[in-house]
Amino acid sequence: MSQNQNVRQILGVKFYIGDLSEIIERISQGGLLVVPSAPALKDIDRNLAYREALIDCDVAITDSSFMVLLWNLLERDSIPRLSGLRYLKGLLQRPDVRAPGNTLWVMAGAASSQKNLEWLQSQGIEVPPDYVHEAPVYGEPIEDTILVERLTRLRPRHVVITIGGGTQERLGFYLKHHLDFLPAIHCIGAAIAFLSGDQVKITDWADRLYLGWLFRCVSAPRRYAPRYLSALRLAPLLWRYRSRLPPKHDVPEERPRSLRELDDSSR
Repeated sequence: MSQNQNVRQILGVKFYIGDLSEIIERISQGGLLVVPSAPALKDIDRNLAYREALIDCDVAITDSSFMVLLWNLLERDSIPRLSGLRYLKGLLQRPDVRAPGNTLWVMAGAASSQKNLEWLQSQGIEVPPDYVHEAPVYGEPIEDTILVERLTRLRPRHVVITIGGGTQERLGFYLKHHLDFLPAIHCIGAAIAFLSGDQVKITDWADRLYLGWLFRCVSAPRRYAPRYLSALRLAPLLWRYRSRLPPKHDVPEERPRSLRELDDSSR
């Protein structure tokens, strides 16, 4: 996407700020869409695989309330927020996404998969069993040959990844560079969990008022409050670098974390 009034480069990542229907149509032709959350974006200078995925993506959307507020304050701009929840709702209106055999879903385990599939079914979306992939615990670097083989065999038009922020982007990047075709890869994280009841349900008004993070913290404070507090590191990073990509900052390699620990921290 060219630099124009519908794009802002923030920390070296090109964020789309235009019309929802336009971006859904664009990415549905093939490519990688990411929804960076503040708790993950704060590590763009430290998590080098995540950094690479964001730079290489075809579209990033402004899901992070904190990032949007900071950017508008620092740059005297007025970019809108496009949440992953709103994006998913728009995506699920497309007939080609709803049609059985067109979309493969990557889920964060059996329990999440069951709740999400039940909700999709209640919306009139039937997902054949072969089009559900329960993600393993990914290490570094990410590798999932089973998923690649399944996608190569099934060749769906869409791949929707619903696992943790910071991990789903790396998985999307891996798929983009290991498949012999390019589906639309949507990294929407916890958005479907807010609808299915796998996590706390977030209402439309709460999403519009940038309060999804508060709902999550109230529902499970020990789990989410530290995560959102850690996102405060984004403020000095954005203050210093604005549109520029921060230089790399090497940190000791961490142990692989469970999918529960890596659960999406968007908004």
